[in-house]
Amino acid sequence: MNAHDVELDVVFRAPRAVIDGREQPASVGVADGRVVVIAALDADLTATTVVELGDDEVLIPGLVDSHVHVNEPGRTEWEGFASATRAAAAGGVTTIIDMPLNSVPATTTVDALETKRAVAAEKAFVDVGFWGGAVPGNVPDLEGLHAEGVFGFKCFTLPSGVDEFEHLEPEQLEEAMRETARLGAMMIVHAEDNHTIDHAAGSHDDAGDTAPAADASDGRAYTGFLHSRPRGAENLAIANVIELSRWLGARAHILHLSSSDALPMIASARADGVPLTVETCPHYLTFTAEEVPDGATEFKCCPPIREASNRELIWGGLSNGTIDIVVTDHSPCTADLKQQGGGDFGVAWGGVAGLQLGLAATWTGAKARGIDLAQVIAWMATGPADLVGLTTKGRIAVGAQADLAVFAPDDSFTVDVRQLHHKNPVSAYAGSTLSGVVRQTWLNGIRLAITPNGADKTEDDTEDAATQSPQGRLLKRGEA
Repeated sequence: MNAHDVELDVVFRAPRAVIDGREQPASVGVADGRVVVIAALDADLTATTVVELGDDEVLIPGLVDSHVHVNEPGRTEWEGFASATRAAAAGGVTTIIDMPLNSVPATTTVDALETKRAVAAEKAFVDVGFWGGAVPGNVPDLEGLHAEGVFGFKCFTLPSGVDEFEHLEPEQLEEAMRETARLGAMMIVHAEDNHTIDHAAGSHDDAGDTAPAADASDGRAYTGFLHSRPRGAENLAIANVIELSRWLGARAHILHLSSSDALPMIASARADGVPLTVETCPHYLTFTAEEVPDGATEFKCCPPIREASNRELIWGGLSNGTIDIVVTDHSPCTADLKQQGGGDFGVAWGGVAGLQLGLAATWTGAKARGIDLAQVIAWMATGPADLVGLTTKGRIAVGAQADLAVFAPDDSFTVDVRQLHHKNPVSAYAGSTLSGVVRQTWLNGIRLAITPNGADKTEDDTEDAATQSPQGRLLKRGEA
């Protein structure tokens, strides 16, 4: 379009911007919450607000994190829409998709979805969508949830750790995936085989994102916990999902892949045309089992952080396209639940709180491996947006929503959990020095007044007080 055909609200002049899969200089014009002009850096564009980026800054699209546990209502002391979405904004995330647990009620019925949406409506600082849940007995509820705009359905193949969200046995998973195939919906799967873990470490307790087995995982030694969640448990469950997807023509997505052993069969299935996608998480790309201190239950997650050699193969799976996206699986809890048992991996809650830090953590690892920023943006913004069908998010393009961030890739900060916007000051990233600071976040062309990483969140904001109020929208599947 002609730049003079529209009155612009904001112009970003960026010597570096991630557009069309590469860094390039550009001026980006925004009107009515949308990108309407992309032009040369020195283009003759005028607007109410002009944002001049420095040479050390890159204009990037706002990230889309499709794996976030907000936990509200019911366990709001663990997190909540206000704290989670402020943390998201501080980390350059402008859209989150909320998991159907660990809230109470779980999002397994239309009534529960309406309850959650009502709570989120007045508290969201960024845009929020919702996953539905597939649990035993709720196949009749899936059609209604789908019609109400959930982005797909999450299930577990072993106990989830919370009583209100039960796992699916193999025949129940087949029944649910038959229904999602009929609806044209996506099933997203926490894939670990229940019986394999039982054999590895004994009977289950109820203390974690997925409950750890009680024998080998008990105690302060991380090696015991790691051995209780073997790669084979992931591999077998993923193989079952692949074959169900193949037989039924059902779209499936593997959550938080941590076992590199599964990469060859995933690649083979995709080559065969199985409708399968896969994610991994920043903590699997950052940490290694060898580095987890005994008693450091802030590192406990399921599936677990594995060995250094496994981490490098996961990076390889990302680089060659076997793994599609990187999302945080932000799964927080209160400090007492994380530290209960005095560092006992058998009783502490499982989950890594990393929503605010996902971009910096992933960029830190990518930069060290010679991977450029545009590729990280593809994994964390464009890819997740495409996965859930939000085709006007996760990219800087004419017609896209003006969800943007100003990122300083060579700046760094040391993580002080007390300064994060997460509700509870517990994170595996505590004390880590990470590269990349989000200096500004814009949602629908409005700058959010969120204190960035590395800054004191108690300092006075200089932004207009109006931008302090929640700006986020509630999203439904199919909305661009």
